[in-house]
Amino acid sequence: MAKSNEPIWWSLFSAGGVVAAFFFPITIIITAIVCSADWISAAGLQKLAGHSLARLYLFVLISLPLFHWAHRFRYIGMDLGLKSLSGILPVVCYGAALLGTGLAVFFLVWA
Repeated sequence: MAKSNEPIWWSLFSAGGVVAAFFFPITIIITAIVCSADWISAAGLQKLAGHSLARLYLFVLISLPLFHWAHRFRYIGMDLGLKSLSGILPVVCYGAALLGTGLAVFFLVWA
């Protein structure tokens, strides 16, 4: 029986869905409601974003939902009849997620 890398992609899909479901609403509340109600200033929010734990939070918030998107997009493409692209579609989808994760690392660490 051939070994498959599917468990890796399914686990990233699951983790991305959980992160999107639980952490996106919190982030929206913090950035949209709390900031617009002046409970925290924009400078305070920027100072918070400079903290290493906040950067780790933002990395998780960006990267895992990208893998969730990639896995969902891959299988939606297959369901829509793109089975002829079954060799290139995973490379494009997961490559885009890896590129987005790399850009997140770049901007969170060096920018």
